[in-house]
Amino acid sequence: MTNKYFKNIKQREPKRMQSTIMMAFSVISVSIMLVLGVVVYIRFSASLRQEIVQNTQKLMEQTVENLEDYLVSMRRISDAVYYNVIKENDLSEKDNSVQQGMNLLYESNRDNLRSIAIYNNFGSLVAAEPVALQKEDPDVTRQDWYKKAMGKMENMHFSTPHIQNLFDDASQRYYWVISLSRAIELTDNGVPVTGVLLVDMDYSSISRMMKQINKTNNGQYYYLCDSNGQIIFHTRQVQIRKGISSENSIEAAKYKDGVYDVEFEGKDRKLIVNTVSYTGWKLVGVIPGSTFTHGMFNIRYFIIMLILLMAMMLEVINRVVAVRISSPILKLNESVMEYEAGKKPEIYIGGSLEIRHLGFSIQRSYEQIDTLMHKIILEQTERRKSELDALQSQINPHFLYNALDSITWMIEGGRNDDAVFMVSELAKLFRISLSKGRTIISIKDELQHAKSYMNIQKIRYKNSFLVTFDIEPEVYSYCIVKLVLQPILENAVNYGINSMDDCGEIKITARQKDGKVIISVADNGAGMSEEEVRFLLSDSNNVHKHGSGVGLVNVNNRIQILFGSGYGLSVESEPDEGTTVHICVPAVPYTEENSKKLEKGQIQ
Repeated sequence: MTNKYFKNIKQREPKRMQSTIMMAFSVISVSIMLVLGVVVYIRFSASLRQEIVQNTQKLMEQTVENLEDYLVSMRRISDAVYYNVIKENDLSEKDNSVQQGMNLLYESNRDNLRSIAIYNNFGSLVAAEPVALQKEDPDVTRQDWYKKAMGKMENMHFSTPHIQNLFDDASQRYYWVISLSRAIELTDNGVPVTGVLLVDMDYSSISRMMKQINKTNNGQYYYLCDSNGQIIFHTRQVQIRKGISSENSIEAAKYKDGVYDVEFEGKDRKLIVNTVSYTGWKLVGVIPGSTFTHGMFNIRYFIIMLILLMAMMLEVINRVVAVRISSPILKLNESVMEYEAGKKPEIYIGGSLEIRHLGFSIQRSYEQIDTLMHKIILEQTERRKSELDALQSQINPHFLYNALDSITWMIEGGRNDDAVFMVSELAKLFRISLSKGRTIISIKDELQHAKSYMNIQKIRYKNSFLVTFDIEPEVYSYCIVKLVLQPILENAVNYGINSMDDCGEIKITARQKDGKVIISVADNGAGMSEEEVRFLLSDSNNVHKHGSGVGLVNVNNRIQILFGSGYGLSVESEPDEGTTVHICVPAVPYTEENSKKLEKGQIQ
């Protein structure tokens, strides 16, 4: 179990080392790539944010210029009407010079104009172009554009988008306009009076400009408001009027030109504010936080793909490096494993200086181990032989003493024929016991030895017990340690059935099963307790109530010395029921070669 465990460790160790090297390189590489990816992502993110803001600012600056150009053209129209028409003419003149001048200016700018109108200080219409009928009592003095013009006469005033509702239109169409109003000085019959010049600009021109810059689909949008935060243009202008949506235009109108980070309705956004000259209007660009996230998607995808590509390349490089480093160690390990398997190859010596030195060291170690193992085997063989000889010498004098004692008893009793038969059987015993100095004999000879021994015992005990042999024929040709049955039979006679009167029985059986030979000696004698059975085969100093001093322990030791600890004796017994002793040995065919190998301890 231990050798297999260490073998598995040795098999796994080079692979584990290679994996460790690859893991170390991979961890370092992945860490570097992650750090590099984060740094690149942060740099790209910052650059992208800055680029989006800069592009938005450039677009807004261009839009503001377009709006200013448009508004300047409106101011020029207003100036032309005031200085070239109104100031140069008297309203009382019958040649209608004011009307003609206004008509000329309107026709030349009709793409951007809806109407030009002049009101006196009482709010009455003085002149209008195109010629139209004013609605009944519109009371312009209450309208915001009129009040602002009369309130600050030195300024021009731009209104928020509204529907023109001063004149009747035959087509019943009304247009969204932005009104430019200013206080003017009229001449009526040579008398200067105060009035208001109203120029209604077509709102569609401004709406068209704003729609052009609101075509992005990344959530970014632009809107236009006046200095008070009133919406002039918004992509959700209708929803805002109805209260469905909202915009923080009032706060945005308070900002100076620049870039601001704000939070609106729980979401972060950037506001870019740019003021339109002459009007105080604010062009506001809104960049939601999601716009930056959306813009970073492609960058994240690019960085991920770059990291994956680098990871694949580094994996290949790591594997090549790891294999290059671990390959000599793997080869060294393979040669060591082959050596331990008994193939005895040359220990691999290669690779770096350290690995070559390790190979030399292992080779020298194995050479020393081989020398020591050979020496140990010789010493172990001699030791096993000495142990067997010592155990054998314990049996022969003991049995010889018992046999001679029996022969003496028979001679003294005048039983000469029995003594002759007993001496003959004893001769057979010693012939088999000597066996030309061999320890291993065939089971056939061992059983013959047992029969001779039991013949002697039956004469000695006056045939007071019955002996039967039940042997499978095929077991005769297997090997066994000699003189293993005689001590067991002796115990069965002396301590099993000795006290019984003409009813004792000893049965010897032999069977082959699962590569083993089982020889059993059973008697129907007194038996013994479980505790006595437990101590019977131990080396305890306890005095055994049943069995001789040498007996079963001696036999068990001899079998295990030759065949290993997996074989030997086992005992079954119950008081007054008898005792059965089982001898277990491997089924090794009895040949000259196997006998010699067993004698040398080469078969286990």
